[in-house]
Amino acid sequence: MVSHCLESGEPFGIVLRDDDGSARRIGCEARIEEVIERFEDGRLNIIVAGERPFKVLERFEAPGFPAGEIEPIEVGSPAEDDDVDAAELARTSFAELVSRVAGEPPEPGELAGEDSYAIASRVELPTETKQRLLELRSEAERMRVLGRALRALLDAVSRSEEIAERARMNGKVIVGGPDAVG
Repeated sequence: MVSHCLESGEPFGIVLRDDDGSARRIGCEARIEEVIERFEDGRLNIIVAGERPFKVLERFEAPGFPAGEIEPIEVGSPAEDDDVDAAELARTSFAELVSRVAGEPPEPGELAGEDSYAIASRVELPTETKQRLLELRSEAERMRVLGRALRALLDAVSRSEEIAERARMNGKVIVGGPDAVG
């Protein structure tokens, strides 16, 4: 399948398979952007970009890989059901996360026109969160879910930084400074 997609430039579908082996009904069309590495045994490390969500109408096994009949899902314009506060929280949280992890924030205005899918594609979120974003039809609701997920990631980064600081200090807590009176 990957060879076919590389040769033809066609996209392929990605559908989440649950722990019990069943596949979700909403998936995402993806296109191979770059081949990072080719291995002697034929495997590839590739970078793909998600393009648009789809609904699986029927599943069947094709030679070499699962296949199915799908129906594209229209995403709609973010302005149709805009929630300015939710969008701002998601963008601000993402910028803060990038700043904390990478050391500098995104360029000013870089996130201004980004929708939930564009922002979510730039951070590694839990699989269930990504699937939930894919299944939601409202951009405003996706922004609300994304904002909460990014805030949770920021909380995890903060906890991680606190643990690292304590480890650096060998578990000791310094109360007061050199001028503290005892």
